[in-house]
Amino acid sequence: MRIIAFDYGTKRIGIAVTDPLQIIATGLDTIHPKDIVEYLKKYLVQEPVELFVVGEPLQMDGTPSQSAPHIKGFITILKKHFPEIPIERIDERFTSKMASAVVAQSGFKRSDRHDKSRLDTISATIILQTYLEKRSLQ
Repeated sequence: MRIIAFDYGTKRIGIAVTDPLQIIATGLDTIHPKDIVEYLKKYLVQEPVELFVVGEPLQMDGTPSQSAPHIKGFITILKKHFPEIPIERIDERFTSKMASAVVAQSGFKRSDRHDKSRLDTISATIILQTYLEKRSLQ
């Protein structure tokens, strides 16, 4: 079964997924928040998913950021529509900066480097990879 991770934003949600053995995190897509439920319903028909991982943006001191209420609302939507799939949160501080660095070093054309949907997908991939690494240390 796979694990799906989300980099939630009010304009876009970056999505990443593991392989069935839960070894590798790969960027899946970036979609508008209003489309997430239908997107996941279609995806779950094709692929079994055992866990959702949601990036949780925290301040440097570990307190919730300004976007915390939006993340909470997103988690509520996931729980309502997919109650059988557990949800874990993971600190996503610095993922956007890491994603920007990945894109800058990737060799993409300048116009492609400014594609925010690409950054959101890469951020979700970093969130998922971080989760997988953290889990393997436990």
